[in-house]
Amino acid sequence: MSPDQVLFTAAKVLFAVLGAGLGISAFLGWVERKQSAMMQDRIGANRAAIFGVNIIGLFHPIADAIKLLTKEDFVPVGAHKPLHGLAPMISLGCAMFCLAAMPYGGVIEFAGRAWDLQPIALSMGVPFVLAALGFGVHGIFMAGYASGSNYGLLGAMRGAAQMIAYEVCLGSSVAGVLFLYGTLDLQAAVSWQAAHGVWGIVLQPLAFVLFLTAGAAVTKRAPFDLPEGESEIVGYHVEYSGMKFGMFLMTDFFESIVICALIAALFLGGWTIPFLDLPSMGPLGGALMLASFLGKVMLLLFLLMQIRWTLPRLRFDQLLALGWKNLLPLSLVNFIITVWAVYLWR
Repeated sequence: MSPDQVLFTAAKVLFAVLGAGLGISAFLGWVERKQSAMMQDRIGANRAAIFGVNIIGLFHPIADAIKLLTKEDFVPVGAHKPLHGLAPMISLGCAMFCLAAMPYGGVIEFAGRAWDLQPIALSMGVPFVLAALGFGVHGIFMAGYASGSNYGLLGAMRGAAQMIAYEVCLGSSVAGVLFLYGTLDLQAAVSWQAAHGVWGIVLQPLAFVLFLTAGAAVTKRAPFDLPEGESEIVGYHVEYSGMKFGMFLMTDFFESIVICALIAALFLGGWTIPFLDLPSMGPLGGALMLASFLGKVMLLLFLLMQIRWTLPRLRFDQLLALGWKNLLPLSLVNFIITVWAVYLWR
């Protein structure tokens, strides 16, 4: 790789992690508060201001960051200090790695050269993302174990059981659509949809619903937030404070972004826009690719938040039964029907 290509790749990775990750995460904190307030007939967060300037509560994410950075980093006496500090880094790092593999755009021509807008091109992109998300459960269990608290350990065990159950559903639900595309590369999946003029959600509507449901459970967001459950049960991060606690909060947002980015790439055409040949439009096409992909991700995030503030929390036995007894069999049946349909069609 030439030096300018190395710099361009580094810039893409930084944009994926800092821009798409941290930027959207901070914005989601404000959106979530305002959306819940709208659904519950409240005003919502509107107090934070800078030099007396208050813009409908937009400064609240900044206030949250300052609060978490300045709070005491408390470590319990009986905690395993190295693991206690490592756990949130593992959880957040795994989610961050996934963002670098997302297809934010295709290949555009500029200044006589081809520029790939995907930060890191992986031929096994889907398994890599699912494996990285699954590895994040080690951080959850490590946090509960290292806290030296029975309550934290119980929350970690709930989180591990939930992640194992729904990671299986997540992989099996997407098997049918990947079989249609004939690839495990996220960029190739987007290109297949563009070449055939049809999105994956049209060909695999059941897989879309199953993947969205399993993805919501993997992100540990309501109504699947049993590992955290602040209102009536104690979560795995009960003994965390300050920025370590903030890293766990950021992990939830990052995982939500990753799941929505996967859905956008596999089921909603990724960066493509119907009836527009974006790769041939140069830098303008690249900007439209990025806007299209991030716009679809934001719409899916809004849908997940709508589900969060609409449905009540499940009991833990209902949660596991939904995964093992409902989602997994349906996803396997969907895969078998897809294989037979493709075989008969050919």
